[in-house]
Order: sequence, then structure tokens, then C-alpha cells
Amino acid sequence: MSHRAFRAAAAVLSLGAVVAIAGCSSFGGSTPSSATALAPALSARMDQPNAVLDSQQAIGLINAYRATNNLPPLVADAGLNGTAQALASQYAQTNVAPTKPQALAQMKLSAGYATFAETFSGWRNNPADAVGLLASASKAGVAVAFNPSSSYGIYWVLVLGN
Repeated sequence: MSHRAFRAAAAVLSLGAVVAIAGCSSFGGSTPSSATALAPALSARMDQPNAVLDSQQAIGLINAYRATNNLPPLVADAGLNGTAQALASQYAQTNVAPTKPQALAQMKLSAGYATFAETFSGWRNNPADAVGLLASASKAGVAVAFNPSSSYGIYWVLVLGN
């Protein structure tokens, strides 16, 4: 198993634990099977032309994580989604991590993960990125860009603001 495949498998396995915990804290009377179910859009592969990220579900997963830390939910923001998309597209074309615009509270980047679930797990399992997911913010935007001829293929950007 390659290092990348191992990381992806470990990320998905650990994601199940967060979804289960978030499910228990968010949905009270849910059955165990519904608490651990991952929305199909979160595990949809983005490494293909015309793949579309469901930003509402992606931000919902981040909000479930924030809830386990007693933080208020983020609201999906069309303007921040646009900012995230512009940054992700730039990242995919240049292979250079973009600089966080000053107006943003936080920006998280990732490259190479095929699904949002894997990307989220990578952020959550990295202490510096996990702190960023818990930043003081009220709005969020998330985007992905795919460039098959680039180093990593898939580039993710999450931006948080107020």
C-alpha cells in the first residue's frame, strides 16, 4: 500500500470516529447506523472533470466537529465560496500555496486528497490545522480545483471570515 493510500485509508477510518461523536452530540436519538453514516457528497471523488463539491455538506461536517468543541456553527457564504474557488483554482494552476487574504480569519489548504472527507480528516488530525477549524468566525467558504497535469491533481481551500 502506498504512503498516500495509507494516509487516505487512515483519514477515512478516523473520520468515522468524528462523525460518530458528532452524530451522538448533534442528533441525540439517532441510531448508531445513522450516526456513523457519511453523506455520499462528502466521499465523492473530486479528481475528475466536472466534479462538483457540495459545500453545504462540507461545512456541515466542519460544524459537527466545531459542535464537539462547543463552538457555534459556521454559515456557508457565497462570497467566501467564490474566494475559496479563486484561491483553489490559482493553487491548482501554479502548484504554489496561496497567501491568506488579510480580510479572512483563517484559511486552510490541502492538496492530493480525492474527497472532502479525506481532506477534513487531514486537517482535523494535524494540530495546527485543527486549531484553524476552531477559529473564531461566523462564515465559511470551501472549494476544490482539479488539474490532472499538476503535482497533486486536487487542491482544496477552506476560508473562514466574519
